Amino acid sequence: MDLINRLVQCTGFQWEEANLPKIWERHGVSAAECEQVFFNRPLVAAPDEEHSVAEPRFYALGHADSGRRLLIVFTIRGDLIRIISARDMNRRERRIYEKS
Repeated sequence: MDLINRLVQCTGFQWEEANLPKIWERHGVSAAECEQVFFNRPLVAAPDEEHSVAEPRFYALGHADSGRRLLIVFTIRGDLIRIISARDMNRRERRIYEKS
């Protein structure tokens, strides 16, 4: 099953409480913005093989409802998307996203 189909089958989000303040303090990204990315199109998602040591990790390029373009690092546990990190896209990531 491809990644987008796996995401469509997810029923919600799982947060590690320690990650929420880190994402906000380091990058100014809220939990709501992270979750909105998965509901907006286009959504570009792919495996993050370099960081998939303990479990498969993925990244997503997308935008929040405000239009803010974000990179989200996540894993899928059961039927939940677990957000690991989030930040604004860099220039290279924006180009990839814009081509989608």
